[in-house]
Amino acid sequence: MIESLPYIPLFQNLEPAQIDLLKPLFEQYICPADTVIFEQDTPAVYLYLLIKGEVEIRYKPYDGPAITLTHLHEGDVFGWSAVVGSPRYTSSIISETEVEAIRIRGSHLLKLFSDAPETGKVVMDRLARVVSPRWENAQAQVQSLLNSDLKK
Repeated sequence: MIESLPYIPLFQNLEPAQIDLLKPLFEQYICPADTVIFEQDTPAVYLYLLIKGEVEIRYKPYDGPAITLTHLHEGDVFGWSAVVGSPRYTSSIISETEVEAIRIRGSHLLKLFSDAPETGKVVMDRLARVVSPRWENAQAQVQSLLNSDLKK
């Protein structure tokens, strides 16, 4: 799966030298359906790139039941708390099918910024573009669900 790195949209069109810097930082991750990949409020360690399968993002407000925010598919990224400075994951990820992914420790990706700032900036800019629309949608979805519960 690591060999697929240059073909993942997030890394397409990077220079071969940049890909060579990234490859050793990633590891393969595989799990069956119905696996909790990580839970909300646990230490944010890895950023995941979904190669095959589907996962569900769940958010649990402190005073209510868990809410399904969205479903992610091949090519999506999750666990971005590991690279944006959050010490803990802000939601849970559960596999809906068998999952094949690659993952990178957030600390390794952040170290890339000091070791190879140009590559680090390109990767982070692309991550931001992938994640920001989903975060805006998630915030609106949570607010809508919370408002509807208040009206009951």
